[in-house]
Amino acid sequence: MDGNRRKPWNNNLTIMHFFSRRRCLAFFFIVVFAFIFFALQKYDFIELRKQQVSPTSILTVTNGLKMQQGVCTFKQLSPKEAEEERLILESIAWPEIPPWPTPISIETTCDPAHSSFTILPRRGGGQWQIGDQLRVMIEMSDFKGRPKTSGGAFLLARLKNSKLQAGVVGKVVDHLNGSYSAVFSLVWEGDAVVEVTMVHSAEAIAVLQRLTREHPYRTAFKSIFRSGAVSETTMCGVCLQPTPLPLCNFTDLRTGEPWFCFKPKKLSCETRFRHLRVDITKIRFLKPKEEELFRKSVNMKVYIKASGPAFVSVVPKKEDQPEAKSLIVTPGPSGHYYKGVWKAQGSPTVRQFDNAATRECLKAKKLHLYGDSTIRQWFEFFSQKIPGLFNLHVDVKVGPLMAVDHADNILMTYRCHAPPLSFTTVPVSELRYIANELDGLIGGADTVVVIGVWAHFGSLPIELYIRRLLSIRSAVQRLLDRAPNTVVIMRSGHPRDMTLYISQSYSDWYSMQIDRVLRSVFKGVNVHWVDAWEMVLANDLGHNIHPLTPIIKNMMDVLLTHVCPIKS
Repeated sequence: MDGNRRKPWNNNLTIMHFFSRRRCLAFFFIVVFAFIFFALQKYDFIELRKQQVSPTSILTVTNGLKMQQGVCTFKQLSPKEAEEERLILESIAWPEIPPWPTPISIETTCDPAHSSFTILPRRGGGQWQIGDQLRVMIEMSDFKGRPKTSGGAFLLARLKNSKLQAGVVGKVVDHLNGSYSAVFSLVWEGDAVVEVTMVHSAEAIAVLQRLTREHPYRTAFKSIFRSGAVSETTMCGVCLQPTPLPLCNFTDLRTGEPWFCFKPKKLSCETRFRHLRVDITKIRFLKPKEEELFRKSVNMKVYIKASGPAFVSVVPKKEDQPEAKSLIVTPGPSGHYYKGVWKAQGSPTVRQFDNAATRECLKAKKLHLYGDSTIRQWFEFFSQKIPGLFNLHVDVKVGPLMAVDHADNILMTYRCHAPPLSFTTVPVSELRYIANELDGLIGGADTVVVIGVWAHFGSLPIELYIRRLLSIRSAVQRLLDRAPNTVVIMRSGHPRDMTLYISQSYSDWYSMQIDRVLRSVFKGVNVHWVDAWEMVLANDLGHNIHPLTPIIKNMMDVLLTHVCPIKS
């Protein structure tokens, strides 16, 4: 009886054991399948977040050519944004430059030493008066003195009076036939000396255009991945060589800004902890003989001499003398220097702020600065000029930086922008997109936001810069919608010192294109401007990536004037 009773029980155990094994096997396969699925989701960048980026976008330029060396990943645009981008690209399109003759000869290229400019007589005759417009004709020739018959050279022009510490930028017009004109506003009494600089010949610009198409990664980036004692370094960017290697997708989920790294062999994507700039100064992107187009003091940033007098004498405007006809140059200069002080064109009138006035202006204010090292200069300036600021910082170069004054309730912060970022090394935890930071601000009358993003984008496709600015603009508009009293100030780019290497990636020509894009994207938005381009170009102190202190002081006066304008 006992044995008969145990038998059914044993049968039940056998059946349960059978189903238990099946459940274990099913669970095992589910775990394996889930692991494979999440691994694929993790490492397959094409599928991950595909609604936000276009990983197979090949860089298309205005002349219809396509880059063959690599694939660039761009944030996808709405139809309206795509149309805006198209119009921006058309607005900055450079004049067509004829191809070099074969074999290539440097003698046929623009030579500043054989070129010249001439001051044209005053329209209507008589003495030059304050308020007149001065016109200069520039004739370009090659190294054999033969006149050029096509345009495309990059020229800069200004009027100056070193004794008066005065300067104003001129507008250059390319007539596409080898001649150019520069127009200046006469804004001070006394001598005004014309200065025309050839930054690049037309042929050098053609080389820069080719580099943009063929090498959209003229600055390289890496990331360090680390877990315990294991460390690996891989290449990163938005323009990577096509390879079968898996990628880590670091596209920002909120802004859709793309960034990728080749996946380490041993470590996971989550172990990325440091962003690096790669030194590629020894890499030569130029073809034979092209380096001759970028010789300092020969054909890169060289003054062009006058064929006659290089200056005019300006007198105060006389009521009884007929006014010279306007040349209708639009837009005119944003301002000029006189006795070393920047005078803005129109309103508001720029105030001069000493330490006490600076403190009073920033009292009970939160000043948030976002951008590159040229914005960090402003943080450093305030930190040094305002007694009592207590500076809290993690890394002096990359930040985040914070300065606090408890007595007057002043808070000042600085954050560098997200990649592309050419600082030597930056912790991944400190890579913040400006749009996301702006979305985290409450805003209001006590909040001042300063944005300066330009210097690190010259070596990458202009489409990337346009998309970054569109993202920042949307965040600025959201901030102003919820807090209209917030003061938002934009800083433009500026000319800098150049070498052969710098010209390949960060030429003034690239900076000028970036500056035009910046102004176009933020046109019509309720932001204020610090025109760093004209403030550097009009000054006698020269071009540096980090402008000298007197220029920074004038920039700070413009900034503070926007924050605390003169009360009527």
